[in-house]
Order: sequence, then structure tokens, then C-alpha cells
Amino acid sequence: MAKAMLNWGWCPALITILAVVGFVCQWPIEIMVPALVIILGIGIVMVIVGTKKNQLELASLRISQLASYFNRRFAGNSPLSIFAIIDGLFSMDNPKIWEWARACGMSQRIFDDWCNNFIIRLESGVRSRKLTFDINNYLNELWSITSHYYEFVDQFYDIAHNYELPREAQEQYRKFVTEYNAYVQDFQANISELRKVVKTGIEPPSIKLAKELAP
Repeated sequence: MAKAMLNWGWCPALITILAVVGFVCQWPIEIMVPALVIILGIGIVMVIVGTKKNQLELASLRISQLASYFNRRFAGNSPLSIFAIIDGLFSMDNPKIWEWARACGMSQRIFDDWCNNFIIRLESGVRSRKLTFDINNYLNELWSITSHYYEFVDQFYDIAHNYELPREAQEQYRKFVTEYNAYVQDFQANISELRKVVKTGIEPPSIKLAKELAP
């Protein structure tokens, strides 16, 4: 806001100077009024453009922070990752669940590579200031990453709903749900704010909350 007011300051100053000079020099009113209106219009347009740019930069920074948080807390070797919780199911005496857990382990390597590559490109975009111009591309990819991740979360919930899981796995999942859903709600809020500035095809409800286990 302060920056916008500073940028806007030249406009009223110039209008005041021209009005005083015009009055002193007795310039024709037919010339003065259109000139002052044009200057005012240019000033308003510049403020609108500048404000939108600042909002985009802030939205870009928030998306970058969200992506970094997701990668740090829910991917890789994080103990809060859904994949770490799935690994705990090998203690169950159920070959079908073992098979599913092994398939998830193979998928995790691909998923983690995707997340790491995304973060590298995202950080590069922040440094080069290209993130603002490509914000929809980065936003869509973060949405896609989160949506694919949710599939593993939902599959785990189905297993937890139909089988008696080890107590440790249940506690890990409940802790995971609390933090993951806070991330989702933050993501949804950022999408809602961003939609006020730029067009995006992503609806906030499309980012789904993890289901909670019954006590």
C-alpha cells in the first residue's frame, strides 16, 4: 500500500502544478481540463497495474512457501509422510496389504523425484522473478502433486477403515491428518485469494481434505 501511494503521489502533484501554472498563465479551460483528466486517468491505471503486480508477487511467494512446506513435511524421508505411515503396515500379517505397500514404495521414488524437481524449478523461478509470469503453471503443478498425493492418503484410509491397523500406524495417521489438512486449508485460501487477481481453472474445493479415522 505504501509503495502504491508513493507511485501515485506524482499524479496529484503534477495535476496541482499544472493547475497553478495554468491559472497563472491563464491557459484556456478547454485545454486545461482534458489535460488534467488524461493525467488523472494515467495515474489511476498505473496504480491499478502496480497493485495487481504486487498482489501477484505476494501470491507467488505464498505458492512457493506452500510447495516447500509440502515437500519438507509430507514427502521424502519425513516421518510424517503418508509413505512412512504405509511402511508401518508391513508389521501386519496380511500379504495383500504387503503387496499394496510395496507398490506404494515404488511409487514413492517417482513421486519424490517429481517433488524435488518441482522445487528446484520453483526456486529458480523465484530467483529469476519468472514465477509471477508463470504462476498458473506452477500452481497447476502443485495442485497436481497434491491431488496425486491425496490418492495414496485416500487408499490408506480405505485400508484403515476395513482392517485393524497397528496402534502406532493409527496414531501416526491422525497426527498426519491434522497437519496435512492445515496445509490443504492454507492452499484453498491461497487459491481463493489468487482468483481475485488472475484467472485460474482451479476451484478451492478440488483440493481435498484427508479423512479422519474414527476414535
